[in-house]
Amino acid sequence: MALQIEHVTKRFGDFTAVNNLSLTIPEKEIFGFLGANGAGKTTTFRMALGLIDISEGNIKWNGKNITYDSTNVIGYLPEERGLYPKLKVQDQLVYLGKLKGVKKKDIIDRMHVWLERFRIPEYATKRVEELSKGNQQKIQFIASVIHNPKLLILDEPFSGLDPVNVELLKSAVLDLKEQGTTIMFSSHRMEHVEELCENLCIMHKGQPVVQGRLKEIKRSFGKKNLIVHAEGDIEHITQLPGVVKSKKTAEGWELQISEESVSQSIFQELSKATFVRKFEIEEPSLNDIFIEKVGASYE
Repeated sequence: MALQIEHVTKRFGDFTAVNNLSLTIPEKEIFGFLGANGAGKTTTFRMALGLIDISEGNIKWNGKNITYDSTNVIGYLPEERGLYPKLKVQDQLVYLGKLKGVKKKDIIDRMHVWLERFRIPEYATKRVEELSKGNQQKIQFIASVIHNPKLLILDEPFSGLDPVNVELLKSAVLDLKEQGTTIMFSSHRMEHVEELCENLCIMHKGQPVVQGRLKEIKRSFGKKNLIVHAEGDIEHITQLPGVVKSKKTAEGWELQISEESVSQSIFQELSKATFVRKFEIEEPSLNDIFIEKVGASYE
């Protein structure tokens, strides 16, 4: 197993930011780490990186405690912008890459490959402050992988990116996984987690409230989503037994039902009086599970 977090607690004075957290991040996999702001995600990342001390417990990489000597195999993309605005992109990446023990020539070669991939080859000689926020995010991502880390920690990697650049970055993350990199990332965008991750953990107030394989989490949630498009006024179906939530849409209703069998009684009710254009049962989304388990909206 690549990264093991064993009964880890972090206190800041009287405040407990992370409380007895245990996780195993499978090797060569993308692991989703979710939670509302203040849930303890970034604190956990910083402990894994050795940036802040652990109050109790251990964090191990391949069975050994993470020390300063092992940080060269770890890449980190922080949520906050951490680049030097006056430095040119190439100078920035050479400086950060050399801190990780990479030779200048190798850094420059890898930089050109990444800049081409992200469709910004002309930015090597531009100062960081001349770049848009989205392109700064790309440079910061390149800085986090320029040393070919075995473990990559991404804190809100898609923040500030437009849809085209989100797809470019997702493709890069998937390729790194295929090359054997273990990746742990946090995001408020549930659809990104569903697309990329097999395993995940949802944190709330420093503790895990859901963890495991995404497929099993969805299965154990029990509730299903039901999409109904039909002619006429069908609002009465939202009051039928087993309907947990309902939301009107432009074409009909989206319902959350307590179990799949409830859909049969809803369909029978609809077929008595109306023409049904669409009747589709879906697995609950990760967004549904997150909101129910955390019990609060997130930003």
